[in-house]
Amino acid sequence: MRKDNPNLTFEELYEKVSTYITSKAERKRLSEAYQFASEKHFGQKRLTGEDYIVHPLNVAYILSDINADAATLCAALLHDVIEDCDCTYEEVEKKFGKEIADLVNGVTKINRLKFTCDNEAVIANHRKILVGLCEDVRILIIKFADRLHNMRTLWILPEKKQKDKAKETLDILTPIAHRLGMNQIKSELEDLSLRYYKPDIYFSIVEKLNQTRKERDRIVNEMMSKVSALLTKHHLEHQIKGRAKSIYSIYKKLDKGKRFSDIYDLLALRVFVNTEQDCYQALGIIHSKYRPIPKRFKDYVAMPKPNMYQSLHTTVFGLEGFLFEIQIRTYEMDEIAERGIASHWSYKERGSNVKASMQNTMEQKLQFFREIMELKEEETNDEEFVRSVQEDVLKDTTIYTFTPAGDVIELPQGATPIDFAYCVHSGVGDTMVGAIVNGSIVPLDYVLNDGDIVKINTNKNSSGPSREWIDMAYTSRAKNKIRSFYNRIDKEGYLKTGTETLQKEVRKRKISFNDFYSNENLAKLLEEFHMNDMNELHISIGNGKVTAASIVNSYRNTNRTKEELLLDKVTKGETKNIPVKNDIIVEGIDEIKVNIASCCKPIPGDRIAGYISKGNGINVHREVCPNISDLEERIIEVSWNSEIAKKYSTDILIHASENKDLLLNIISKTSGNDITIQSINTLHTTDGYLFVINVLVKDKETLQKFMNDLLSISSIVQVERVIK
Repeated sequence: MRKDNPNLTFEELYEKVSTYITSKAERKRLSEAYQFASEKHFGQKRLTGEDYIVHPLNVAYILSDINADAATLCAALLHDVIEDCDCTYEEVEKKFGKEIADLVNGVTKINRLKFTCDNEAVIANHRKILVGLCEDVRILIIKFADRLHNMRTLWILPEKKQKDKAKETLDILTPIAHRLGMNQIKSELEDLSLRYYKPDIYFSIVEKLNQTRKERDRIVNEMMSKVSALLTKHHLEHQIKGRAKSIYSIYKKLDKGKRFSDIYDLLALRVFVNTEQDCYQALGIIHSKYRPIPKRFKDYVAMPKPNMYQSLHTTVFGLEGFLFEIQIRTYEMDEIAERGIASHWSYKERGSNVKASMQNTMEQKLQFFREIMELKEEETNDEEFVRSVQEDVLKDTTIYTFTPAGDVIELPQGATPIDFAYCVHSGVGDTMVGAIVNGSIVPLDYVLNDGDIVKINTNKNSSGPSREWIDMAYTSRAKNKIRSFYNRIDKEGYLKTGTETLQKEVRKRKISFNDFYSNENLAKLLEEFHMNDMNELHISIGNGKVTAASIVNSYRNTNRTKEELLLDKVTKGETKNIPVKNDIIVEGIDEIKVNIASCCKPIPGDRIAGYISKGNGINVHREVCPNISDLEERIIEVSWNSEIAKKYSTDILIHASENKDLLLNIISKTSGNDITIQSINTLHTTDGYLFVINVLVKDKETLQKFMNDLLSISSIVQVERVIK
């Protein structure tokens, strides 16, 4: 994963671009675009503290990695001047021409979109804008680079905004980048998104990779040497590299239930050869020495993926019995694999015979974007939206149908009147009783055609959609809305059944209703069963998630919790030695939930105490935490395991006299201290600045050194730990 470059200069960008843009006129126009953007953004600062022009510079530099053409690079440098500066479309067009102005204007419109908005009028407007924008794929490629640089500096935003941006990137942008085959940008976006959306999982994977890196590097280097010698022996010209598995791809495999030790393509090689014929020759040579695993061979050369990806994949038994995934491809295939649709720029001046076919493919991919816009009109939750992206968006054809008033309704080919109705409005779908297409009554499973005029007949007294419509509908959006309707109906039934079942069980056990339904007991039950209210508890009984007997048993205390048993042992002085399995050692018991208190956030090295909570295990606080000072009867002795490997989160408060370049100076102090900053919140006061910084750190000694280093910054007055 690359880091942000706050010191990037235009000279560095110009030098890099000059390696593939040979036209002096185009390079001059690039210089003019930088000068124009620099003047427009003069005086503006990013949240990170650096001059704003650093952002468009980095966006253009990211695009130069995929050999973007001059117009795209100019638009990247100018992409925020209309949105953030005193600048108009006409001004950009007059100075740089219509092509660049249209690209800048397109990015401006995309940046104004709010993907989480559920206002139908706004969503419909977004759809119209995007249909127009998608006529030039370069707008979206600039957007990818813009988001990538923003993700590299996402640490500056509050935690909620970090998670929102990361989730939006994973749900909306990375599927598009994948569809276009832009692996280089897609992989970094995925890793950065996981870093902020699920930081615990991300850093857990990083730590596991670091723990095994030395052994992996050794075995990969030895295998590379053996395979290279084998290919050289057969006079096959080649290059070979070790291939790093992305953190996000490891997460996806772990999320599917695989163990870390089972992800065998952590050991991976990539072989580059000159021709397609050489790919198959190299495969045969490698298989002659290293036995392949059945069903792990994939031929994406003869049958490329939809995003133009080509490569041979095989998994073999390598050195010392380790499994190796080996990818074999030509140099051109590798460029396409990393840059995808953008790679046509690389061949623009080379006369390659693949240029024409790649550009045709690029035009075909634009259909993808027109179809994804339909999903903006859905009212589904995040999971349903992502599923819709995966299922509906990759269809090959779109049809345009019309309401009787002449409004255009865009649908995937195969859609029915049910899909049409729910596309118009969920209320139209729920009250639909029939459909008329081109003046004739049609059945609800009728497949619509391009240009059809569709009238939906409704009845406000309708009992709702039929469950059979789920099979008749074509789009995930319509299916989800029908399911949502019946989920609401089912909940009402579950609520009634669950309420009656629980009351029957209480009567059967001869328990007083007044005692069982007392506020104190209900609060205890809701806490123990992790429910928000009694309606949720009754629904869970009605649908079978919990039983009425287990709830009444809890009331009668027939199933005592570990916390209650532990409290008894503490009061009676009973303890015993138990093998340690956790980072926190709880005196006298094992296999119990242990939580780090969010108020004082202790880290290894802190003096700590455990508080026995009701139904939620042991909460571990720093001994100086005022929140446990009056809770002696539920305090138990706890201690840190001496063999802790992971880092812990804690907060520090920084008092500063001025703000200039302070955040950059703070961040620079982390590199030598093995400290990771997770978030920074800035608070303004009448006599200076306050920064609340959340960090990941391995122990108190490391944190104290970091805090002492911060005090060496002249503008910092005081540094202290936070207890909320």
